[in-house]
Amino acid sequence: MRVLLCTLILLTFCGCAVGNPPPVVDLYGKESRAAPVRSGSHQVQRGETLYSIAWRYGWDYRALARANHIPAPYTIYPGQTIVFAGGPSKPATPTTPAPAASPSRPSASGATSTPVQAPAPPKPSSPAQAGPVNWQWPANGKLVERFSSSSGGRRGVAIAGHHGEPVLAAAAGRVVYKGSGLTGYGNLLIIKHNERWLSAYAHNDEMLVKEGQSVKAGERIATMGASGTFRTQLHFEIRKDGQPIDPLTVLPSR
Repeated sequence: MRVLLCTLILLTFCGCAVGNPPPVVDLYGKESRAAPVRSGSHQVQRGETLYSIAWRYGWDYRALARANHIPAPYTIYPGQTIVFAGGPSKPATPTTPAPAASPSRPSASGATSTPVQAPAPPKPSSPAQAGPVNWQWPANGKLVERFSSSSGGRRGVAIAGHHGEPVLAAAAGRVVYKGSGLTGYGNLLIIKHNERWLSAYAHNDEMLVKEGQSVKAGERIATMGASGTFRTQLHFEIRKDGQPIDPLTVLPSR
């Protein structure tokens, strides 16, 4: 029995060491990253967007797009390799053919790949889109945890609440990620407010908006839940140029 247990442990560690696994995002203090990952690569999985990958590895999405020669609207493909050292991305691995209504492009082998991120191209920037963001609170519950810039600290705030209570867009913008692919965030929404500002809403129960959808400030985008966490709460983050900032510095006083 002891030999079998040791063998299983050894196989577990060996399995974790194979390849180039992505860093685990832990909102509660173990693996939060204060600086962008500057080495290695990430292979795009179905459902990911450039915005979610940039969020995961601490990059500004524009810088990550430039490093990989990905033009707006930043469409990426399953099997594509995103690198973090400034080089170009590798060609996408062919997957299933794209539906007639979805844009597609030939891969290096001549087959057709289905993009995992194809939101509607953004409209030309207006003065409002280029100006400051008018923030409001994304939920009405009690603030139970604050932002910390220390190593391993929380990169946002936690707002307590009851299951099913509304989660609101903290400002007008466009949904650029809807999914559960970032470990520790549960059901996650990311909203782009303009070229510099993004916000994220984690641990949702039901997500009420679609990727690519425009939302208004105060619009109901999700219901509060406990996905990826130990209690019902909203984890709320704001990032400027890819860097986390303390939401309390821009949210209005209560």
